[in-house]
Amino acid sequence: MKAIVLREFGSIDHFHLEDVPDPSPGPGQVVIRLRAAALNHRDLWISRKMYPNVSLPAILGSDGAGQVAALGEGVEGLRIGQDVIINPSLDWGSDPRAQGERFRILGMPDHGTFAELIVVPVENVFAKPAGLHFEQAAALPLAGLTAYRAVVTKAQVQPGEVVLVTGIGAGTAIHALLIARALGARVFVTSGSDAKLDRAKELGAEGGVNYRDPSWPDNLRKLGGTPNVVIDSAGGEIYAHAIELLRPGGRLVNFGATTGPVPSLNVFQVFWKQLQLLGTTMGSPAEFAALLELVEDRGIQPVVDQTYFLDDLPDALRRMEHSEQFGKIVIKID
Repeated sequence: MKAIVLREFGSIDHFHLEDVPDPSPGPGQVVIRLRAAALNHRDLWISRKMYPNVSLPAILGSDGAGQVAALGEGVEGLRIGQDVIINPSLDWGSDPRAQGERFRILGMPDHGTFAELIVVPVENVFAKPAGLHFEQAAALPLAGLTAYRAVVTKAQVQPGEVVLVTGIGAGTAIHALLIARALGARVFVTSGSDAKLDRAKELGAEGGVNYRDPSWPDNLRKLGGTPNVVIDSAGGEIYAHAIELLRPGGRLVNFGATTGPVPSLNVFQVFWKQLQLLGTTMGSPAEFAALLELVEDRGIQPVVDQTYFLDDLPDALRRMEHSEQFGKIVIKID
């Protein structure tokens, strides 16, 4: 099969299209012929050795959708040729509150989806939502699962609540917007790009503010965007501002620190306003199944930014590196 293999750290140009052996399914495993994959920032971070326990050579890629090509011994409930989507959250464990010691994300150390074929455990294979084409389905798993756990499980967003999603444009933030709107929430967003704020409004955001303006918290209040819930991946100063903005009884859910550590934390506001500060990472198999059900029931359409072919992966990664995307960057494989 053809696959993109990373054999050296330090540069996007170290990803190369190669011929590698086709995978074979072991007991309880499924081989999937991938039709589409999608990029995540972890692919960039791994290429720069900014991830723990990284070893090379490796086939990266966490998101994928395709068709069942082969079934291992003992696999039931799937058929050859069936359209499927992959849950990239491997070996979550038995505790729904947090991942176990064996938890890992598809695409390192296990070979990932930047390939024509992949072998995965049967418990990570789900029927593709009928309303999505393969490129949309590939855009859903990692970002959608992270957003679902943040919005539904952790924040427990209710109809009519005000939700602030920071850093709109990235895949997880857009999924958080779509899921919160599907639950009946009023959603506001932040971005460093006015064009991305306009795109978010087209998806149902009630308003947005540019965080490059130092007065953005006040601008948000003027829009009526004082939140019950903040969904954040930035950390840094934005996290501190979120604590100031939240209404009493509010919830702040964070799944990243792209702008670095929080410079200061107003503990008084946390306890006096009865705030909940919640961390989250990925999600459980039950949450992935619930995500797919919500997507089907509410007609949620993942946003695809641009589509590339497998041998164009370095160009796709450069687009992500420069934060040019709005939605998920997808690799078409068939």
